[in-house]
Amino acid sequence: MILPSCFRRLLIWELLLLASPTFGAEKTFDFGEWRQSQTLPGFRSTVTGKGKPGEWKVLLDDVAPLLQPISPGAHFDTKQAVLAQVAQEPTDEHFPLLIYEDAMFGDFTLTTRFKTVKGVIEQMAGIAFRIQNESNYYVVRASSLGNTFKFYKVLNGERGPLVGADDLQIPSGVWHELKVECKESQIRCALDGKELVSVNDKVNALGSGKIGFWTKSDSVSYFTDAKIVYTPFQPPAQALVREMLKRYPRLLALKVYVPGKEPGSTRVVASKNENEIGTPGTKTEREVITRGETYYGKEGDAVSVIVPLRDRNGDSMAAVRVVMKSFPGQTEANAIVRATPIVKSIQDQIRTIEDLAE
Repeated sequence: MILPSCFRRLLIWELLLLASPTFGAEKTFDFGEWRQSQTLPGFRSTVTGKGKPGEWKVLLDDVAPLLQPISPGAHFDTKQAVLAQVAQEPTDEHFPLLIYEDAMFGDFTLTTRFKTVKGVIEQMAGIAFRIQNESNYYVVRASSLGNTFKFYKVLNGERGPLVGADDLQIPSGVWHELKVECKESQIRCALDGKELVSVNDKVNALGSGKIGFWTKSDSVSYFTDAKIVYTPFQPPAQALVREMLKRYPRLLALKVYVPGKEPGSTRVVASKNENEIGTPGTKTEREVITRGETYYGKEGDAVSVIVPLRDRNGDSMAAVRVVMKSFPGQTEANAIVRATPIVKSIQDQIRTIEDLAE
C-alpha cells in the first residue's frame, strides 16, 4: 500500500521522535581556540542581498565575566577572544553572514553576547538560524541606532513582516545578551533576559538548518560566549533504519545511502552504527544508484544485498545495504529474497529524497 505524502511524512517523523534520545547535546563556540585574524574553520562567510561577504576575524576585547563579582560595586573586565565583523560596506541591502557549516539544528536554545561597535548607516548584530541557504532563514537582530529588536523570516530572498519591540535602549559599545529558543514551529527571542519575541510560524515554516552570525551594512559588531544546546538532528532515514532493526534484530548491518555533494559520490544518511552517518559510500553504492540495479556480494560468513530506492517516478535516487549472516547453501537468489521485505518496508514510506535526508 502506498500512503499519501502527508501521512508518509507524519509516520516518518513520529518514528524519528520515538527513536530520538531524550537528552540534549551542547556546542560552545570558543573563539579563543583560533588565532587572531584567522579564518574560522567550520564556518563559511557569505552575504544576503548586495555587496561582498563580510570580513570576520577573531580579536581580543574587554569582556565582563559571565559570573559577576560577589562584592557590591565590584566590576572588572578581562581580555577575551571575540568574533568580529569588521568590514564597513555602506550598502543598504547588505547582510553579511558567517554560517556554521558543521551541523544542522532543529530544536535548540542558543545564547550569545554581542556588542555593536560602530557604523554610520547601521549598528546591528543578530543571529540567523534554521538557515537553508542565503535566501531562506530566520533572523533576530538588535539595532543600536534604530533602538529596535526585531525577528523576521527571509523566504526566497524576500524579507517577511518584522516582529518585536521598538523604542529600546540598546547602547553601542556595551555587551548585551541574546537568546533564541526554537521548539518545532515555536520561536522565542530575548534580549538581556527579557523575552521580546514569541512567534508560532506554521505557514511555510523552516525546518532544521544551520546557524550563523549576522550583521547589516557598515555595522562593526562583536560576538562572544556563544553556546547552543540542542536535540541532535538525525535524518528521517535513521528512524526507518531503527524501526527495521527492531523487526529484524539479527541483521549485521543496515545502511541507507544518498548522493553526496560531490558529483559521483555517495554518503551514509542512516546506519545501524550511527557513527557511520555522514561517511562516504563506495563505488558499489554509487553504481547501484546510477544503474538502478541490485548488487549481491559475499564476504566470509556474511552476505550483502544493495537495492536501489526509487522516487515517485520510478527513478533510482538512493540505496539500501542489507548485511546478513550467511548459512550453508546460501545463494544470491535467496539472499535477495531475505532482504526484500526490509527494503520494501522502507520503500513504501518514501517517494522523494527529502523523505530520507530532509
